[in-house]
Amino acid sequence: MKLPNFFKKNKNYFLGQLFPKIKFKKNILIEDIKILKKAGKKDLTFFDSIKYKEFAMSTKANYCLTTENLKKFLPKSTNPILVNNVLFELATILKKMYPTADIDYPDSTLKLPKKNQFKDVKFGNNVLVGKNVKIGKNTIIGSFSIIEHDVIIGKNCVIGSNVIIKNSVLGNEVIIQDGCKIGLKGFGFIPLKEKNFKFPHVGKVLIMDNVEIAGGCTIDRGSVDDTEIGKNTYLDNQVHIAHNVKIGSNCMIAGQVGFAGSSTIGNNVSIGGQAGISGHLKIGNNVKIGGGSGVIKDIDDNEVVMGYPAISFKDFIKNWKKKWVKQK
Repeated sequence: MKLPNFFKKNKNYFLGQLFPKIKFKKNILIEDIKILKKAGKKDLTFFDSIKYKEFAMSTKANYCLTTENLKKFLPKSTNPILVNNVLFELATILKKMYPTADIDYPDSTLKLPKKNQFKDVKFGNNVLVGKNVKIGKNTIIGSFSIIEHDVIIGKNCVIGSNVIIKNSVLGNEVIIQDGCKIGLKGFGFIPLKEKNFKFPHVGKVLIMDNVEIAGGCTIDRGSVDDTEIGKNTYLDNQVHIAHNVKIGSNCMIAGQVGFAGSSTIGNNVSIGGQAGISGHLKIGNNVKIGGGSGVIKDIDDNEVVMGYPAISFKDFIKNWKKKWVKQK
């Protein structure tokens, strides 16, 4: 299935137009901005952290925004464009190419669904649907929900009341309970002395089959990449998932867990309530994270952790016993 483009691109730009102060041997036309592992020869990519060295070394892009100390990791076929602040330059280019992606503008195409517009779909009262929306058979959408333009919802889904879905693609048999907000702009800013610069978010939210999302959850769309929720995963009430987060299959996420941007969560992961996952981390498969934990570093497969900062469960119990004995 071809995924929709939710944001209209202004136009394609030549390198010289994007970087007028730099002279290029070949002034090629840039078709899009993509992350290192997805970029092709006609795309511009970016490399701002040593964490992504593996992807930098194998990128197919001809040109890459990066810094002096990181350029050595790029393949010979990739030309570095050296800048002081990669993310600021990236945000500036995205704003130029996708001028409507820095704010969630109201969808002017929203209307009450017409009779027989969607076959075998049941709507509650005052549901609004945007242009080019696709909804599968036997799906139910609760009252006062909003489905914005180009959203795709699969078969046998249940969407609760007062739900907003935009910039998203949902699989089959997905359940989204009341009050959820899916596909809104993420919390992305470039801190500057004069004024913080908003980072445009041009990605999507992809929710696979048989996912259940409980009441009041918020899932931000990706910035340059997509935010993804794997099949058979369950989110409890008031979970927040930031831009670009990837959550694997068969995960169980308890209430009020928060994920910062660009972290990757493996399969069969369980996370207790009110835990926090820092950004740009990799959590392995079969990991268990105790409630109230603060995860600030990568976790290997099959680990059980707890505490703030999160440490192995065995060490957490040892430390707790020592502290309890002293207090006694």
